[in-house]
Amino acid sequence: MIVLSRFRVDAVAEATFLPQAEAAIAVLRRREGLLSLDFGRNLDEPDLWTITTRWADVGSYRRALSGIESKSVVVPLLSLAVDEPSAYESPELVGENWARGSSRPG
Repeated sequence: MIVLSRFRVDAVAEATFLPQAEAAIAVLRRREGLLSLDFGRNLDEPDLWTITTRWADVGSYRRALSGIESKSVVVPLLSLAVDEPSAYESPELVGENWARGSSRPG
C-alpha cells in the first residue's frame, strides 16, 4: 500500500513545516510495517512537498497512526496535507472500486 501526502508550504511556513515533518518522519520510521519512506520537494513548484510511504498493508498504516505519539506528532502534520485521496494499492488488490457517493449496480 502506498500513501502519498502532499503539502503546500509557502516560504514563511517552511521554517515550522520542516521540523514538524522531520519529527513525523522519525515517528513513522519506527512503525512496524513501514517498507519505505521518501520526503521530497517538487522541482518545479518549490512550495509543494511530499511524504510518500509504502506499507506492508492497510492495517500497518492504520496502526501506525494510532497511539499517543502518532496522534500528537504525525496526525497534526497530516492535517496540513492537500485535501485529496492519499492511499493507493496495486490494481489487482483493489478489485472493483467505487467512488464514495456513487451508485453501485444491483
